Amino acid sequence: MKEIKVPFNKPSFTGNELDYIKEAVMNWHISGDGLFTKKCHQFLENKFNAKKILLTTSCTHALELASILLGLKEGDEVIVPSYTFVSTVNAFMLRGAKPVFVDIRKDTLNIDENLIEEKITKNTKAIFPVHYGGVSCNMDRINKIAKKYNLFVVEDAAQGVNAKYKDKYLGTLGTFGCYSFHETKNYICGEGGALVINDERFIERAEIIREKGTNRSKFFRGEIDKYTWVDIGSSYLPSDLLAAFLFAQLEKIDEINDLRKSVFDSYIKGFSNLEKDGKISLPSIPSVCTANHHVFYILLNNRVERDDLITYLKEKGISSVFHYVPLHTSPMGIQLGYKKGDLPMTERVSDNLLRLPFYNSLTKDEQEYVISKVKEYFNTRHLHLKKDSNILEKV
Repeated sequence: MKEIKVPFNKPSFTGNELDYIKEAVMNWHISGDGLFTKKCHQFLENKFNAKKILLTTSCTHALELASILLGLKEGDEVIVPSYTFVSTVNAFMLRGAKPVFVDIRKDTLNIDENLIEEKITKNTKAIFPVHYGGVSCNMDRINKIAKKYNLFVVEDAAQGVNAKYKDKYLGTLGTFGCYSFHETKNYICGEGGALVINDERFIERAEIIREKGTNRSKFFRGEIDKYTWVDIGSSYLPSDLLAAFLFAQLEKIDEINDLRKSVFDSYIKGFSNLEKDGKISLPSIPSVCTANHHVFYILLNNRVERDDLITYLKEKGISSVFHYVPLHTSPMGIQLGYKKGDLPMTERVSDNLLRLPFYNSLTKDEQEYVISKVKEYFNTRHLHLKKDSNILEKV
């Protein structure tokens, strides 16, 4: 097969993005909470049957906003997986709260719900589950634990937009949900996010904090005759230009989901024999979950194989990457008192996981090329690696 270049990610467009951006400009409102911000709010709330959704400048800011609304402070503890992006933890550490890391499940790579309860103390205030790859955590069990101990639940659903747990959308199952519309996600606007508010008690204050601590939103709805500073806050509003771009994506939300499922299924079919032969493990989706097919990964048997395959694919023009370095083994994690060996499944997954190119416009030829080169690796180069016992002993 002729060599082609396959990037890891490529932002995809639906066709209306530039037209909507132009419309936003012609409406003379390109700052936050303009026409297209309102359109996005209404679309998302209707689609996901959510009480309130507010666009933010990033999922990071949505997580920070949730942490402020919960009143997290120094001395509080938050239960969270270590296998996640730093934003999940930074959001509440900025408020002074401390992360309590929990290991992950082997199948979904999500927080192991059976290990949460033993980590709860009198200082625990919240659980921050992360829906890895758009596959839901066991939210029934997590919410049951939270109710038992009077804890808040903040879903980091950065990767979970338009995915479901049973019959409910991710982000609508906890106290708050947090979405990402970064260019690497399924539905994009370059940089952007949203806070999903599932408890009506927090809606009014969320609007105030998001608007720099002012009651500006009430003013624009005509509920007050002037607005002023009433609380702490920051500037979490994205430009309406970004909302215009995002709305074009949301209009095609189901079509985009179908495209990604097609690519995902193609990979699963193409790699099924490698899994049967014990050379790799493929993603697992529990029957109660409806995935949004955010990522495609394979799990190798050790880190040497994983790193060698990354190098091999790069030589063939294919960009593949590993994912998170566990937070508990990072310099900050060590400062918090954690060490290597504390979360064995997290560490194993981090060492062995490889993410393959995956984006909406990935062509059939590109998919077949990636599949063929991964198979080629196991039929050729991997054989030489297996014979080198000195290399494998370093695993």
